[in-house]
Amino acid sequence: MNRKIKNTLALFFLLVIILVLGGSFIYLFQIRTINNDKVMIEQLKKNHYNTDQLTAQYLTLKKHAAALDSILAKRKFNIPENLSSINFFKFVNDQSINFSDNTQVNVEFVDKKSDKNFFFYEYKITGGGDYNDLYKLIYSIEQSKELKKIKTISLTNYISTDKDGFPNFLVNFTLTANVYFSDNDRFSTKEFIENNLNTPGVYDVFYPLIRNEIPPNSDNLLDVHGAKLLALVPEGAFLSDGKGNTYLLWEGQRVYLGYLTKIDYDHNTVSFILNKGGIIEKIDLTLDKDGTNKKNK
Repeated sequence: MNRKIKNTLALFFLLVIILVLGGSFIYLFQIRTINNDKVMIEQLKKNHYNTDQLTAQYLTLKKHAAALDSILAKRKFNIPENLSSINFFKFVNDQSINFSDNTQVNVEFVDKKSDKNFFFYEYKITGGGDYNDLYKLIYSIEQSKELKKIKTISLTNYISTDKDGFPNFLVNFTLTANVYFSDNDRFSTKEFIENNLNTPGVYDVFYPLIRNEIPPNSDNLLDVHGAKLLALVPEGAFLSDGKGNTYLLWEGQRVYLGYLTKIDYDHNTVSFILNKGGIIEKIDLTLDKDGTNKKNK
C-alpha cells in the first residue's frame, strides 16, 4: 500500500471520528437545549399578535386605567403604595411652619405594624402651644388625602407669661398617629393632590372664663378706675386718669381692659365696657353741670 492511500485512509478515519464525536455532543448534551428552544418557538407562535391589535389593546387599557385613577382621585382618602416612614416628618413640618412662636411640635417614629390587608407606621407626637395650632394639626392629620388617623390623645393646660407680663393659656399634648400604606397601588392615584387642609380658628376650650391674671397697661391706655370726665367736645371726650394724664377719646377707642362704647351728649355721659379677667363690667362717667363727676357701674 503506497503512501497516498495511507494518508487518504487516515483522513477518512479522522473525519469519521469527528462526525461521531460531534453527533454524540449534539444528541447527548444539546438535545435538551434544542427541545426547550423548540417549545419556546411554539409558544411565541401561539402568542403572536398583529401590531395594530396590540396598539388598539394598549389604548383601550390606558383609557380604562385613567378612568379608574379618576375614580380613586375623587375619593376623600387614598392609601399610598410602599410609603416611606420619613414622609410623615415632612408632612408635620409643612403643617406647623405657620404656627405661633408659643407652639412646639416633636415627632417620634414608634413602629411599623400591619392591619388586616394594610400596613401602618405608628408615630408619637408631643409638644405644647396654642390650642388653635393643636386643632389645626389634628385636623390636617385626620383630613389628609393619604390616610392618617389619630388613635390616642392626652391634653393638659398650662400658663406661660411673655416678656410684657401677658399670660398665655397654652396646652400640652401627646398624640399617637397611624399612617397607612399598602404593598400595591390599588388604593392610590397616579398624581397625588392634597386635600384642602385650611381650617378657621375655633373657640379655645382651655381658655378660662374667669382669670386671676390681669395684663399690665403696657400701652399707657386710660385707666377708667379713678378717671374723670373733663369735657365733651364734637371730636370726642376729654378725660384724665388718676395720675393727671389727659386723653381725648372717641367711641370705639381702646382703654385699659376695654373700650369706650358710647358718648351721650344729651346726658353728658360716656360709657365703657371693661373685661377684668373674664368679668365684664360696665362703667359710666357723668359730667354734672357744676363740673363734678359721677361714676356709675
